[in-house]
Parts: sequence; structure tokens; C-alpha cells
Amino acid sequence: MVERVVVIGNSGAGKTRFSRLLAQRFDLPVVHLDTHFWRPGWVQPGRDEWRAQVAELVKSDRWILDGNYTSSLDLRLPRADLVVWLDLDRVTCEYQAVRRWWTNRGKERVDRAEGCHEAIDWEFLTYVWRFRRDVVPRIEVALGDFRPVVRLRSRREVRQYLARL
Repeated sequence: MVERVVVIGNSGAGKTRFSRLLAQRFDLPVVHLDTHFWRPGWVQPGRDEWRAQVAELVKSDRWILDGNYTSSLDLRLPRADLVVWLDLDRVTCEYQAVRRWWTNRGKERVDRAEGCHEAIDWEFLTYVWRFRRDVVPRIEVALGDFRPVVRLRSRREVRQYLARL
């Protein structure tokens, strides 16, 4: 039985929704890494502080860890039973990120730290657009020979995967 799942993918790929649906199916708690990473006002922790926090999070026996943070994949993968990679195209991710911002603008989300209101800026949109070029190679290196990895490349594949569970 799957008890520890890492869910990764570009912003706007649907990690939070997917994690929630997976959690319902397997009765697992979801840990949104954004909630633990960001400090109020979108302040980032230091590298050592962040890695120590992730090391504590993965000690639990059962979880779904939702979020990229390639700098901590080496801490999460050894404890994971499964990696689900939502590898959707950048147009879909950009659209979804803008849609999420529009829907939630000025609000706090449950998958964010307190004091981190929904926001969007050029830097974020550029990150989403360049994700495949800038982040995917780091993910591929971090994953190495880790198995099993389920790599879903479209909304249709995501729906089909969830329907098979």
C-alpha cells in the first residue's frame, strides 16, 4: 500500500487539487510544502532551516508531500513510496496560475503560510513559463533511478490516473 507520496510539478499544474484527491483515496494527510516554506509576507527561510524542517516532516509514517523544492528532494525521495509528477505544458500551467490568482486575489489559501496572500507578478509568471527549461533538468537529476515515478503530461492523463485508483 502507498503511504508516502511526493507530488511535484510546475505551479498551476494542479498539485494541490491532485494531492487532495489522492489523500481522499488513500486516507493520507496532505502536507503542503508551501505552508512550511514561506514565512508571513512571502519571506523565505534559510537553506539549513528549510532542510531541517523537511527532515522533520518526512519522519512521519504517512503523508502526501505537495510541492517542488528541488533542494529538498534528496530528503523526501528516500522515504517516498511513489512520486507523482504533474508535467503539464506551460500554457496550461500559466493559464491555471493566472486563473487561481484571479479567483483568490487578496486572499490567503489553505496551502500557503499565514500572511501570504495570493499574488502574481512577472517573476512568478516567468518562473512558470521557464519551468521546463530551468527546473525540469534538476528534477530529472534528483529523481535519478528512483521508481516508481508516475509522470502525467495532460489533464486527461491526470483524470484517467485518478479514475484507475
